[in-house]
Amino acid sequence: MDMAGWFKALLQKPRKRPDASNGIPGCSPSSTSPPSQKSPASLPRSLTGSPKLGPSISRIVSSSDSARWSKLYDVCICHSEGDLEFVEELVTYLENQPEHFRCFLQLRDSAPGGAVMTELCNAVQNSHCWVLLITPNFLKDPWCCYQMHHALTEAPMANGRTIPVLKDIDRTDYPRELRCIYYISVVLQENSFRQIKETILRYLLDLCQNPRSND
Repeated sequence: MDMAGWFKALLQKPRKRPDASNGIPGCSPSSTSPPSQKSPASLPRSLTGSPKLGPSISRIVSSSDSARWSKLYDVCICHSEGDLEFVEELVTYLENQPEHFRCFLQLRDSAPGGAVMTELCNAVQNSHCWVLLITPNFLKDPWCCYQMHHALTEAPMANGRTIPVLKDIDRTDYPRELRCIYYISVVLQENSFRQIKETILRYLLDLCQNPRSND
């Protein structure tokens, strides 16, 4: 699909809540929690070996009174414009899942004419989770770093909300600010997309079961 066709399809997608028949599956304990013991080298850890989610056990995130609806978006994708092609595919994947994840994509969802700083802050505050696509482009982009720091300020302990995704960089270049948070390493794109989905699902299910302990 070309760029114009992709944006046309996304602009036509519904922004309302999914039907109550779309359930969120249950999950095993979150693998995005920071390790209880940090290694001497203090290197980041990968989510490559994260456990798979189990079969569906709850539909609470689809109910009208679910804590999921306390924010406009399930996930904000923080990325550099130089990585837009990868992000397009990720957003398409997430929004086409049975759970109909509500993704914030700056190029599509920011208010026309809005101040960049304001839009970036609003995107973080209005989203449950934040995917940080950390690439060479991300590391050179001051707006990406600004949004990353704003996300960390919003939820310093992370608890599954901040989801770093490493692509085309060595783990030694992983931002120091994120060293206590597990990351997803992009080796096979299909696998990394699935891991991102599962991490968001874990957080949303935990949020709905323990709403006061998350946001």
